[in-house]
This record gives sequence, structure tokens and C-alpha cells, in this order.
Amino acid sequence: MIRALFSNPPWWCGRRGRHEYAGVRAGSRWPFALPVASRPDRFVPGGYLPYPFFLGYAARYAAREAGADVTFRDSIALRESYASWFEHLETHRYDFLFLESASSSWSHDRALVRRVHDLFPETRIVVTGVITSSRGAEILAEEPVHACIQGEYEKGSARVLRGEAGLIGHDLLSLDEMNAAPFPYLDPLHAHRYWDPHPLGQRAPQAQVWSSRGCPHKCIFCAWPATMTGNDPDGRSRRQVRHYTPEYMRAFLTDWVGRYGFESIYFDDDTFNLGDRHVLGLCEVMAELGLPWSAMCRADSVSLDTWRVMRDAGCFGVKLGFESGNQWVVDHIVKKRLDLERGRHVVRHLKELGLSVHGTFTYGLPGETPEHMLDTKRFIASLPFDSVQESGAAEIDGTPLATLADRGELEAYDGARLDRSYARERDGYRKWQSLAPRLAGGRS
Repeated sequence: MIRALFSNPPWWCGRRGRHEYAGVRAGSRWPFALPVASRPDRFVPGGYLPYPFFLGYAARYAAREAGADVTFRDSIALRESYASWFEHLETHRYDFLFLESASSSWSHDRALVRRVHDLFPETRIVVTGVITSSRGAEILAEEPVHACIQGEYEKGSARVLRGEAGLIGHDLLSLDEMNAAPFPYLDPLHAHRYWDPHPLGQRAPQAQVWSSRGCPHKCIFCAWPATMTGNDPDGRSRRQVRHYTPEYMRAFLTDWVGRYGFESIYFDDDTFNLGDRHVLGLCEVMAELGLPWSAMCRADSVSLDTWRVMRDAGCFGVKLGFESGNQWVVDHIVKKRLDLERGRHVVRHLKELGLSVHGTFTYGLPGETPEHMLDTKRFIASLPFDSVQESGAAEIDGTPLATLADRGELEAYDGARLDRSYARERDGYRKWQSLAPRLAGGRS
């Protein structure tokens, strides 16, 4: 039987001052490095650790469809050292190694690929993730890689295990296939490692789950809808959304909660609340489950009454993406199609309902001025957010932002400009660190 490892390899970035830095890769829409309390082979709970959704779903699907002996190993969640990871490879000698990569981690991951090939030349290496959307052919030409799979990779992984190689294009699950697929991989070793502290009110252990795939909106920097659940590098193609049915979610959540004793659920969809019908169906499931839950949402995609139903079904908090506090930036650079005044009203309404609200904002966009960024600071200060995420705009391969940087302009983003003030950066945390001092205290 073919033996395959679906791996999220270690990504240690060394010490900077008093802190150890490590990257988050699979599971993050914008992979980046951040300070952590853990050390190699010494896990300390509490830091941000996302569940690697595409990896977890693909591992279970490929095992079923290709009849392979599949192992899942999330070394980032385990805080595994490189020595321990290579020891695992030495012990098991897999036929295939699947790993997910992105722009910010690729120089690191490429070195791992080469080292694995040197040590285990019989292992066929398969690269997945947003990096393959625009650089798959280049990786195949330059690296000792057996295949590159573009987009979500359940079906592509099964195809590779059945004998295909080279560049595997986007081959997405249909809605029916998605709702008939096995639940994503989890086991006792990994189950209680994943954690997202926002919105405030999370209880550990926390299950991070999806109730849908994709988003119809075209934010210039957003990676997964452009690269994984679709192929839209310039913001001109249709982006699809597929919802899991309430029946699938009921069975899935009942299974995970029963096995692992989760105390809260976080829906990390690209956008959980795309329409009242989907949300109300999930509220019935969550009311039956009886656990507190939270979700990644938009401010404008459900009615005010639906927010109340969410609260009554156990929702204690939401993340809301605004990206900017300047309407022109939202409309002409980000292309989020969000009315900020409506967003203000919704934030206040959610606080009246007693929900925790976490706002997310992005700085350093192409064409954004210092005054635009200060508008965002003022917008944040004007509203009763419980917590806020501020990050720098990172160029992720396959997104319109990365395409703009390559082409110089994009018709669909008429306000985006590569002027002298725009700084190219693949790591949003590092970019924010460079911008934050200039914005502190309202200084431009």
C-alpha cells in the first residue's frame, strides 16, 4: 500500500531580541512569522495556531479515494524541531510527502524540499498551497518536486497518489462531493493544540471549523478565494461559494465534540454569514449542540434580526473585516464593497446584543496615503471594538495584489497605485511593524 505523509513542516525563524519567532503556514490566509512562547520540541499553549483546513480535508479524502495509508502531521501545532521532523521521515520512509506552502514561507520551504530530496530521494515530494497558483510550473522546473497541485487539493492529491505527476490544475470538489466528503483529519495528538484568541470569550479546547468554502468578494490581498477555492489572480473572474449542509455540519460537529471534548467552536470561513438562510440553518445546529461559538463575518451580509438569532443560538462574538476606515480606500483599492456607515451601525447593534466584536484592518495598501491610514485609526477609535487586528498588506502569490505588483496596474482596482510610498512585503506582520511607529498617536 502507498504510504503518504500530509505535513505542515516546522517553520522556526530564530530569536529576535527576547523572543523566539515561528511561522504559521497552512491554515493561515496570510502566512507570517510571529513571536511565540514555545521552543522547538517544547510546546507552550495559548498562542495563535490555526487548524490547517486544506491539509486536514485532503488527508482524509486522499486516503479514502486512493486507498493509501495516510499520515497527518502538523509540526507547527506540535512545535516540533527540524531534528524531530527529519527523524520522523527517517523512521517511516514515506512514498509521498505532501506539503503546503505560500509566498512568505517558500524560501524556507524550498530549502526543506531540497534537504528531504537529498536524504530520501525515493520520497516523491508534492507541493500544494497558494504558492502553486502562479509558481507551480517554475517550482517543477527548478526543484526536485514530483507534482504541484493548484487550489484546494483533495481531488488533486488522490490523482497524484493514483499515478499523475507534474502540474495539477484547479480541480475543486463539487457541492455534492464536498458534502459527501469525509470529515477533516484530527487525532488526540493534535486536537487541543489549535487556538485563536479572538473574538474575546473563547473557551479551550477550541475547535476551528468551516461551514463553507469561498467568498464572492474580491479584496485585493485575500488569498484563499483567489487561489485555493477559485482561480482569480486579477479580480475579474467569478468566485464561487459552496456551503456545507446543516446535516453535514451536525454530523461533523457532533463527531468532533464527542471525540475530543471541545468547549467552544470557531467558524473560520472566509465569510461565515453569506446570507440569512445559511446562517439560520447553522444556528439550528448550534442551538442543538449547546456550545458557545464565534465566527468570521461581514458586517453587511445578513439582516439585523439574524444577528439576534445567532446570539440566541450561542454565538458570543464575531470577527468583522473592514480593512480600512476610509471609504475611498475600501471602494477603489480593496474593492470590498462595504458601506462603512452601515458597518458602524452593525458594530453598535452587536454590542447592544452583548456580542464581542473583533475588527480587522489592513495598512500599507498600494495607493493608500498616510492620511487614509490615519482615517482607519480614527475609525477604530470611534467604535466599541473589544479587540482589533491591525496588519500590513502582504503580497501573496496568486492574489490581485501580487498580480498588480507584477503588472503595474489592474483594471478592476482603479485606485491601486504602485507609487513610491508602497512597500512590497510578503509577511504582513513584518510590514505592520514597519508602519506602526509612523501611525502611533495620530502622527503621519
